[in-house]
Amino acid sequence: MTAPVRILHVHSSFSLGGKEARAVRLMNAFGDAADHVVLSGVAGALGARDAIDPPIRVAFPADHPRLTGRPSLARYRELARFMRGFDLVLTYNWGAMDMVAAKRLFGGPPLVHHEDGFNEDEAGGQKRARIAFRRLMLPAANAVVVPSHMLERVARGSWRQPAGRVVRIGNGIPVERYATPPRPDAIPGFRRREGRVTVGTIAGLRRVKNLGLLIRAVALADEGIDLVIVGEGTERDSLMRESIEAGIARRVTMPGFLADPHDYVGLFDIFALSSDSEQQPISLMEAMAAGLPVAATAVGDIPEMIAPENAPFLVPPGDVAGLAGAIRRLAGDRLLHERIGAANRAKAASEYSESRMIDAYRGLYGRIIDRPEAFVVGARANFSRNPRRACL
Repeated sequence: MTAPVRILHVHSSFSLGGKEARAVRLMNAFGDAADHVVLSGVAGALGARDAIDPPIRVAFPADHPRLTGRPSLARYRELARFMRGFDLVLTYNWGAMDMVAAKRLFGGPPLVHHEDGFNEDEAGGQKRARIAFRRLMLPAANAVVVPSHMLERVARGSWRQPAGRVVRIGNGIPVERYATPPRPDAIPGFRRREGRVTVGTIAGLRRVKNLGLLIRAVALADEGIDLVIVGEGTERDSLMRESIEAGIARRVTMPGFLADPHDYVGLFDIFALSSDSEQQPISLMEAMAAGLPVAATAVGDIPEMIAPENAPFLVPPGDVAGLAGAIRRLAGDRLLHERIGAANRAKAASEYSESRMIDAYRGLYGRIIDRPEAFVVGARANFSRNPRRACL
């Protein structure tokens, strides 16, 4: 019987956000075909582990080498030593680039690097030193995966990666699940109130998401609007203070991480994104699949993702008055709200299939390790092993 593929996942953070949600969906889809070890560049940032199905074999070792810090041959050698014994290494975003550098300098197993966007410190533009580092180190990757057209242009342009190395795989979701009406109590601590409009968002609580802008926009839009922010992260306390200062603390619900968006996103009337930087946000697809109109900043691929009917409700990043106006217009016109929501649902159904995404990753990863059938589920159901063995 063929052994499961031993995969090392190296994340900048494993708090639940778009890239982590996709990584977890793939882990669940691969089932018994793979064993996983997950590292987070931010110690303790492991919120996404709660979304991993119980049967999946996964370990979260605390004794791994540091993923960030000053460049050092000794540290890169230690990282290269750690990755030995794995069949495939998957690195995610800038916070995992030192693992890519370790392979570049000291060799290692097949490696696929994923880029899903930029942190808040590059929301206004890329740092030259990071551009240079990526140019130097990314040739160690067997493939560089991006979800958006914008990032594909960045990878092939400023990072100077050849077309054959850059692979664009659009994100996907289980669209059909969003057709089921949610339970009224699906969001802890929140109940819809008669005669009021609910604006909701799903995001990691990080500065680049600029959720303070959303809080101020809701405060400016209308007193009859409630706000739900689903997610966890380092900005939680500052966002709570922001809601108090804006005078809408009683209208804001922050339930933390919730694993299954299809269970609750339908409780929103309007979906909002206030990010300074995005690429192809999964949360936007989820809202569209649930038939919601969207008020958002026009960043990344968002203008291409939404239905044309929704285009007038996109605003420049940082535009609090514009976002408030978009929310106000959608909240005040039920027929417009329903027409845009239906158009978004139709586009999600036609373009954002999860099965398409999973098949693309199965094919890519299988090709990279030269085992095309490696990620077929069920063939190894009786194979038992400890995923930590690969890093001992």
